[in-house]
Amino acid sequence: MNGTTEQMTPEIRAFIEEWKSKPGNLIMVLHKVQQTYGYIPRDVAIETSKLLDVPLAKIYGVVTFYNFFKLQKAGKYIIQVCLGTACYLRGGDDVIKEFEKQLGIGVNGTTADGLFSIEAVRCIGCCGLAPAAVINGEVHGKLTTKDVAGIIAKYRELG
Repeated sequence: MNGTTEQMTPEIRAFIEEWKSKPGNLIMVLHKVQQTYGYIPRDVAIETSKLLDVPLAKIYGVVTFYNFFKLQKAGKYIIQVCLGTACYLRGGDDVIKEFEKQLGIGVNGTTADGLFSIEAVRCIGCCGLAPAAVINGEVHGKLTTKDVAGIIAKYRELG
């Protein structure tokens, strides 16, 4: 974990109360938590466990089963490298490995300074620009491993 503590918001408490007796409530509550914090903070997961009367192990079982849920706060810049068929065949795997190498983190990791996170995603709809990546909504296409350093430098400069 990242060592920070997060307090459950009154909005999430109200949401849990609203969903407490409904089927499928755990997934809905976890989506709300992730939407609020950008990840599932441990303290909030513990409190959710108590409020829903669900074992904490079940919450972590759900969170770790679905790729959507994150256990760490994402970086300011989320680098989503496409590994869909077109991007993969044109070197997307090499591009993601270069991002990992240069940032010193793996997929689903976040740099110590909190600036960058790397995610592997499936088809971003830019097959003509393969291999491609999206960073906070900005598409970078026809990437090679040589482009990675410049992209990182650009976002570091932005802070």
